[in-house]
Parts: sequence; structure tokens; C-alpha cells
Amino acid sequence: MRILIVGAGGVGDAVAKILARRSFWELTVVTDYDPARAERTIAWIRAKHGDEVAARFVADAIDASSAESVADVARRHGVTHVMNAVEPKFVPTVFAGALAASADYLDMAMTLSEPHPTDPYTKTHVKLGDAQFAADGQWKDAGRLALVGMGVEPGLSNVFARYAVDHLFSSVHELGTRDGANLVVVDDDGNEIFAPSFSIWTTIEECLNPPVIWEKDKGWFTTPPFSEPEVFDFPEGIGPVECVNVEHEEVLMMPRWLDAQRVTFKYGLGNEFIGVLKTLHQLHLDSTTPLRVRSASGPVEVAPRDVVAAALPDPATLGPRMRGKTCAGMWVTGTGLDGNPREVYLYHVSDNAWTMAEYESQCVVWQTALNPVVALELLATGMWTGSGVCGPEVFDAKPYLDLMARPESEGGFGQPWGLEERTPART
Repeated sequence: MRILIVGAGGVGDAVAKILARRSFWELTVVTDYDPARAERTIAWIRAKHGDEVAARFVADAIDASSAESVADVARRHGVTHVMNAVEPKFVPTVFAGALAASADYLDMAMTLSEPHPTDPYTKTHVKLGDAQFAADGQWKDAGRLALVGMGVEPGLSNVFARYAVDHLFSSVHELGTRDGANLVVVDDDGNEIFAPSFSIWTTIEECLNPPVIWEKDKGWFTTPPFSEPEVFDFPEGIGPVECVNVEHEEVLMMPRWLDAQRVTFKYGLGNEFIGVLKTLHQLHLDSTTPLRVRSASGPVEVAPRDVVAAALPDPATLGPRMRGKTCAGMWVTGTGLDGNPREVYLYHVSDNAWTMAEYESQCVVWQTALNPVVALELLATGMWTGSGVCGPEVFDAKPYLDLMARPESEGGFGQPWGLEERTPART
């Protein structure tokens, strides 16, 4: 397996660092628009693991906005798998470039949505991933696999959903992704500051677009942002966090392959974060449409959202200032295999202190990066096979969860996952 990582930001950097501890692949090409970022990642691997491991990595430049550039780099290095680790706005070109190069493809976020032009808070219009799912026939005809949404959420959450449907329930009422954390970021004096732990560009897209819900008798429909608040109790010391509906790929993916009455995604944002996002929206600073702005060198065009992203700290640099844990999981309700009501929460927790000590990667980006590497290993060993455009829930979840949890000394990733039985709500 010869892997091309497109993007050496926080997630791409962490993907490479995790790959450095695995032996299933032959060559990894780390690329970025700024090749110095890719070279820094490989330098870290050389310092941590030595020249022999680093020799299996190559740095190169790439333009993720150009399918031709992606295809050229992939062909030049004989790449078999393209790992997309850049902003979702680049998904169409990286996706097309991988197919043009006759390579398999993985991503952690899908093509962007467009709200309904007249009724955005009731009806869907262009949904997340629509453009990729429409290309399923092309990928099948080429005999190539596009494994989409293979991060943590979407990704591991979809694997948990498949496991619950196959092994824990006879019928499922709700598949509900629930994401929460107790993370804080501090300044040099130890005071908490506002600094998103993941790409603000992506966060704005997710949180200010109309959230999508799926119900079996209604199909996909939307609600206003931050709707249906609920307090969800997260494990391993994180505790209760208020979660709200957010647009996310799981809701657009799971109903295609898994049988459930309802599919939702709720994210623990917190009042401060919600307030900031609402302010950005009111000031039109969430817009991706370029504006003409005067500068010392003359008029320039710049998208307001790109300005916001440039003004905030790079999430990849926040690790030393971050404290706490993040939890990604799948809350499932329905009827258990014994015919009685059942409610469970399947989850994985990532501790920033551990990820910084082991990888010098903050926990949110590291947890995201872990999952495509697990998937790549299953593809390399033939445990997962397929063609077309597929989500993680297409494949058997048990080999994935077994490999993820198995100790590193026994060939696994040493990342145990949890399953909490919860008391079903009375109806």
C-alpha cells in the first residue's frame, strides 16, 4: 500500500505520526500546499522513530484545489490510496483527482451542503455528500473504493452504529451520535481563552447550516441551528454537557445502509461557543463569498470566513495549552436481542495529556486521525474490501473495533472503546 496524505495540517500530521508506528504500508507521501509543513512532519517522525522509519516517508507539494495536481502527485509516486486531510471545500477536487489516478480514496468529511433556497429550516436541498454518492457508479465501474466519512465523527460513530445494529439490537429506534468534551484552552497565565480545538472553517459550516434529522416516515428534514437542546452525560469524568442538533454526515449516511426509525447528530458546544457562532452569522463573517477589501497594496478579495480562520490560533498548535478529554460516541435505543427495551452508549475517549505525550498532537485532531489509519490497515490486509462510494457502516464493524482495541504489543492500536448500558426511558 502506497498512501498519499493530502494536507499536513493538524489531522494530516497526526495521520502520518500514527502511520509511523504501523508496518502494513510501503510508502507514505505527505503533501501540502506549503511543502515545509510536510517536511516538518517527517522531521518529527525521524527524531521520534529514527532514519529507517522516516525513509518510508516522502514530502511533496500539492494543490488540493486542483484535481490535476492531486492526480499528478499520486501518479508520480505510484500511490494506491489517497487520504484527504484538508478542508471539506477541497473534497470535490481531491475526490476527482484520486479517481483520475486510479487510486482508492478516503476522507473524513464529505462534499458541502446548500440550504433550501426558500424553506431552509424545514426542507433539505443539496445534502452533505450528495455529489460523492452521485459518483458511486463511476467508482464501481473503475473498480475503485471511495471510503467516505472515515474520521471519528463521521467514521468511528458509523462503525459503532453498524456494530449495534448487528450485535446488540433486534430493532433500533434511534441512532444518535453524541459528541462532548471538557476541554479548555489557556493562555500563558493559565486563564481560559476562546480557541476552537478543530478547524473553525469546518465548525462554522457544521453549526450554522440547518441541522438535518432523518425519520423513517419522513425521510430527511431540517431544523433551525442549535435546536432540541438536551443534557447528555458523557463518561470517564467528562460529565453532563448540553448538546444541540448540528448538521453532520452521519445523518446523511446511516439511513442508506442501516435500519433505524430515527438518526440524529448532537454536539456539545457550550453557551460561549454558540454565542460566538451566532455573532459571526449576524455580522456575515461566516460567509464564504469573497468581498473586495482595501489594503496597503491595493484592493484584494477575501472571504470573511477565511479571515476568521486566519485570526484564530491554528488548532494544531493548541495542544500544549489544552487540558481535558474529548468523547465521540453513538447513543442507541431500541429493542435488545432479548426482546426488552435497551439503551446503550458506545464511545471512545481521547485524553489530551496522553496524545501530547505520545504524538505531540492535540486530542481532537489525533482522535480524528486515528480512524482512517485503522481503516487503511483493514483494507491492506483484505479484512475490508469493496468498490464504489461507501461509508464505514457498509463494512463489518467487529474487525475494526477488535483491531482498534487490541494492545499495540499484540499488533493492535491500543485504543479500547467503551459500551455503557443505560436505563431506557419509559414511554
